[in-house]
Amino acid sequence: MTEPAHPQPRFTVETAKVLAEVAHNRQKDKLKRPYREHVLAVGDALADFDDDIRIAGYLHDIAEDTPMTRQALLDMGVSERAANIIERVTKRLHENPDDYQAGIRYIAEDHDATLVKIADNAHNSLPERVKALAEKWPDKPPVTRYDDARPVLYAAVPVEETRKILARINPWLLNELDDMLDEADDTDYEFLSYDAPEADTAADAAAGDAEAGAAAGDAAAAPGETGSARD
Repeated sequence: MTEPAHPQPRFTVETAKVLAEVAHNRQKDKLKRPYREHVLAVGDALADFDDDIRIAGYLHDIAEDTPMTRQALLDMGVSERAANIIERVTKRLHENPDDYQAGIRYIAEDHDATLVKIADNAHNSLPERVKALAEKWPDKPPVTRYDDARPVLYAAVPVEETRKILARINPWLLNELDDMLDEADDTDYEFLSYDAPEADTAADAAAGDAEAGAAAGDAAAAPGETGSARD
């Protein structure tokens, strides 16, 4: 008798979080800090989005820094969509891995991958981290490329989505975002008119004439009533 097939357990956000912790457990970042802190922070920053995006956030570096393959992730129950996001943000899978800005433009072609990369960029750009990296490499701080990437990434998704991510992971970047929006706003506020459009003004005038005509007609129909206001 054939044993009934057991359905594969659903791959959840919590599963992704645990896998990220285990996969990056022994790794260190440029400042010799536990690398799992970075991937967990990126996943946490995407809490306002759907499960596929959050899963990709926690696992955004798993194909970059571990032997884990796309097929292995799919076999574990990761969705095709989440796997696609992870692949797109994986630099070593890009056509030219050494061209960072080309990689950013490629990521920015996909909405979901852009959200993950914004969270990744924001965590790498925390003030204390930028300061520590600048002190370690005073002649060539490795954070300049993050600054150059942000306008490309921010332009690729709705601004309110970017705000949600920054508010969770790096609120210091919110002022920079507002400055970028101000620079992009070409409205000439000095000569901005607040008058109603001509069509609306004409319609209002016509309505006013009609009301005046109706009032005049009422007065002509009942002349005796005009004295009551003076009593």
